[in-house]
Order: sequence, then C-alpha cells, then structure tokens
Amino acid sequence: MKRFTFSFVAVILMMAFPFRSSQACTSVLVSSGASVDGSVMTSWTYDVMGFMAPLQFYPGGKYSEGDSLDIYSFREYKFLGRIAQPSRTYKVVGNMNEHQVSIAETTFTGRSELHGGDGLLDYGNLIYITLQRARSARDAIGIMDRLAKEYGYMDTGESFSIADSEEAWVVEFIGKGEHGSGAVWVAARVPEGYMAAHANQARIRQVDWDDKDHWMWSEDVVDFAREMGWFEGPKEEFSFVDAYDPVSLRSLLLCESRVWSVYRRAAPSQEFSSDYWRCVKGAEPYPLFIKPDKKLSVEDMIAFHRDHFHDSPYYSAQGYPAGPWENPYRWRPVFFELEGDTMEYAWERPVSQPQTAFSFITQARSNMPDNIGGICWYSVDDTYSNAWMPMYLGLNEVPPSLKGGSPIEFDWDVAYWVFSLVNNYAYGLYNQIIPHLQEKQQELEQRAFTMIPAIDKAALNLHQTNPELVNDYLTNFSVNNAEHTVRQWQELGHYLFVKYNDRYERPEMRIDSWPQSIGYPEDYRRRAVEERPGYYEMRWREP
Repeated sequence: MKRFTFSFVAVILMMAFPFRSSQACTSVLVSSGASVDGSVMTSWTYDVMGFMAPLQFYPGGKYSEGDSLDIYSFREYKFLGRIAQPSRTYKVVGNMNEHQVSIAETTFTGRSELHGGDGLLDYGNLIYITLQRARSARDAIGIMDRLAKEYGYMDTGESFSIADSEEAWVVEFIGKGEHGSGAVWVAARVPEGYMAAHANQARIRQVDWDDKDHWMWSEDVVDFAREMGWFEGPKEEFSFVDAYDPVSLRSLLLCESRVWSVYRRAAPSQEFSSDYWRCVKGAEPYPLFIKPDKKLSVEDMIAFHRDHFHDSPYYSAQGYPAGPWENPYRWRPVFFELEGDTMEYAWERPVSQPQTAFSFITQARSNMPDNIGGICWYSVDDTYSNAWMPMYLGLNEVPPSLKGGSPIEFDWDVAYWVFSLVNNYAYGLYNQIIPHLQEKQQELEQRAFTMIPAIDKAALNLHQTNPELVNDYLTNFSVNNAEHTVRQWQELGHYLFVKYNDRYERPEMRIDSWPQSIGYPEDYRRRAVEERPGYYEMRWREP
C-alpha cells in the first residue's frame, strides 16, 4: 500500500506555516447569466494576520487500490490520520481544478456546541481534498458530505462558494461536534442572472424543499436542529441562520456590512439600506441573491474587493480615526472599550484589509476547453493596493515568486513580501503614496486584460493544431506575466522608498531636486492646537 502526504510541494510549504481560522474573509458568486462573457465567477479574500501561502498547485495523479493519503491539520501541522485515495485525482491551480470546479469559503463559526469533536477533517482539508476529486459543483457538494460522514468534520461553521462553468452554489456547512458524526448543511444555487455574497455570517434562511434543482441539503439538517432545541415548528419555517448561526451585533457590523458594500455597488438602483448592518431593530436582512444592474466582469469583481465603503457616510478614510493621511484601515483589535465606559465599540471592517494573505477570482468559461476556459486571477496582500495576476488552468508550474515563503523571514524575491513591504510603507503616508500604487496597479492589470483575448485565441488555435503545446503556452504566459508584475512592484518600491524617504517628498529624481516638507493637513493642525491650548503658540510668555 502506498501512502501519500497531503499533498504536494506547495501545500507542504503552506503547512509549515499553518492556517488559522479565516474569520475575516469575503466571497462573491456570479452566475453565468450575470456576467458579461457568460462565465461563472467566484472570489475569496483570505484575511489572516501573520500568514502567507504559496499559490496552490497539484498536478493530479492515478492511484492503486489500497493507496492512502496522510492528513495533517492546516493550523498546527499535526498528523491526523489517513484516508483512502481514489483511483484518479485532478489537477488544482489556486482553488480551481482541471474541470473548472472552484471552492472558496468564509468562516461563520456558528454554534459553539458544534465545534471540535473526533473528526479527521478541518475546512482546509475538506476544500483541497474535494478539489482533487470533484468533476462538477454538485459533485463537490456530495463529496464534502461523504467525506464528513466517513472521516468526520471537526472544524467550525463555514459558508462555501462552490462553482463550475455552469453553476454557482452557496453552501452553509457545520459539523456536529460531540453530538454526532458528519455535518449538517444546506446548499442554494445562484439563479441565472443573479449574484450572491457572504462574509463570515451564514445567510441561508428559508429553503425551498420542493425545488431540488436549486436546493440541496443534508438529510438531518432540520431534525438535528430540533434535537438540539434550536428549532420548533413545521419544516417550511426552518431557517439555517436562526438555527445554526443566529445574527449578533458583531456579525451585523463586521459581516453583513460587507454584503451591503458589494450589493450597493452591484445594484445601486435597488438602494439597499444600511439599517440592517447598522443594527437598526426590525430592519430587513439583505437578500441571499440579487440581480445586478448590469452584467459583471472580472474588473467589477476586483472593484468589489477594493472597497472601503467609498461614496457612503461610512467611508473609512475620513474623520479622526483615519489620521492626517486618510488611512482607511483600523489596526486590530476591531473591538475596544474605554476606561470607565460600559459600552463596547467596534471599528469599521471594509472588504479590503491590510492583513489579507491571498485572494483569488475564479473565471469558469464553458465555451472553451477547461485548461483554457478556467482562469484563477490571483493576488497577495492588501487587495486595494496590489495587482491581480491571471493563472490559466493549463498552468504546469508555479511562478517562482509565488511558490511560498516564510511569514517570519523577509525575502524580496517572494511576491507576498514585495507587496506587503510597499503597502506597509504606504500606510504611514497613505493619501500621498496610494496614487502611485494605483497608477502601477492599473497599468499592470490592464496589460493582462488586454492580453487575455489574444492568449485565448492563440491557445484555441493550438488546441486545434498542436494540443500538446497548449499547456506549455499557457504556462509561459501565466508565469511570465506574474514575474513581470512582481518585478514592476519591486521597482515601484525602490522609487517610493527614495521619493518619500523620511516622510519628505523629493519632487524629481535628481540630486539637485531637494526634498520638500509635507507637513500636515489643516484640520489635523487645528485639532492639535485645540487639544493643547497655548502649547504650540509662538509668542513671548510672562515668567
């Protein structure tokens, strides 16, 4: 019997610096009928402080009867046990496999009674093992259910985004802890022409039990809730949210605010009220699905993930907390108290965050062969000030700068550290430096968007004439574009480190162009004077 460690070099590197629970993520799903090119799209921002990961890459394989897979926990890299290998596993690039099946998640945690247990699998294992085995989104949902039943699921509650080139599904999934084996879950298919979003709060309420084309569920999802005393009444009134992940002040302010942010951008005509996420009693929850005002592109998906509540009263780059340089971020912890005050407070939590480890947008296109039709748009660090890079499913190797690295060892050749260092430099003088990052960002991303149609066309021609060369061609483009992007960002960093050294600004890159003082904005100077009356006044004082 052969044993295989889960799973490959990239994942081994990732496990050396294990996952923490992803309780700050955002995912958007777009059906084919709601996209400009008929593609199905999903996204995932993995927001975990002090963590980095390589671009996932698994080549797929064939196995004999009796072969097994060693399972290690994503968080502590502890050996958990072994599971049987299927006869065939599929290639994985990022979070998308060779059949254009993609899986993303946001952790909703859910009832504490359902955490832990004797299960073998955590959510990370569940995602990547399923990607290696699934041929469709529906297939993936079934595989997750069977894995949880056979080997046990011991993690917290998850909202999964599962899609292929035809369908997109929101799946609310939680284990049973010490109260049983397997998991309870509900899956809702995004209707054609619609989209959905979730961000660490379960969102499925009522289920249409008669529509099995758009709904799937575990056989005991209602009965288990009854057994635990979380639901009474007829099945038709059952709500997954109310039973397994009731909303709270925290989940409204930190999670539903992100759903509102995405929905108001996608469908401004629907005028979604902020009342629900601002915790107004009796306010209506946001719909599970919405119809966007216009069909959406990858560029629109990127824009959803570059949001700081722009153009709203909640824009986080304004007011006293933003500081003199209009920084949209609030350094953790999110929750805080004031001495002598019984009220609990919370900073804003927009979609874009400084501690994002990696992000992706999957684009599944049914009108092309899978290795050409599937693209995983990948990025690292802060989504507002990075650059997204397309990785075709035909990819045969990982770009060198995306192979991994250490969160405790700086390396200028690792993409994560390149983007993170430049971003951290920008945070201290944000509104002065961010325009430089956005200019380079637009240049690099537009370069990729402009090239993609030509790459598609050439790859399709090769598919007809020399199909054995297609993956090499797509690999060359994906790798070269990624490395070009990282090199350009390194050069941008060199420029900014010189231009804004010591928080002065050198007008031109010449030795005789002397650095100029930047100072502080008027409102900040005024607050300083008002805080310490008389202190900063330049005048003679009496003894």
